[in-house]
Amino acid sequence: MLDLKDYGEPRVKIEAMPKDTNSAGNIFGGWLMSHIDIAGVVASRELAPERVVTISMKEIIFKEPVYVGDIVSFYAKVIAVGKTSITTQIEVTTTRLNESGVNECLHVTSAVATYVSVTKSGEKKPIDLELKKLHGF
Repeated sequence: MLDLKDYGEPRVKIEAMPKDTNSAGNIFGGWLMSHIDIAGVVASRELAPERVVTISMKEIIFKEPVYVGDIVSFYAKVIAVGKTSITTQIEVTTTRLNESGVNECLHVTSAVATYVSVTKSGEKKPIDLELKKLHGF
């Protein structure tokens, strides 16, 4: 059983659907990657409420396949804050019925994504010092 307490908050939770499959019938990695990005954005927006853009995503290794009908949870937490940048840790789990008919939770993948706080016109925007303090940075 996974200990989810260190994963941060669940930012996205969704059921994997047939339209999200690859040619092998598993859920397409790109679908997972887009939701990883969304989860990281949701976490980072707590420190940059106007807008953020993705500037990097570190290595993503798919540890377990995801199947149609799985409930996929994307957890994210902010792990570092710079002048305009926010780095998040994203963990992905899936819940599915095992062969015994019992729900099991599996860790699917992890990622570290970095975002930059920007204005609506796309200019870098410093992160508010009070928001940093409020979130422990």
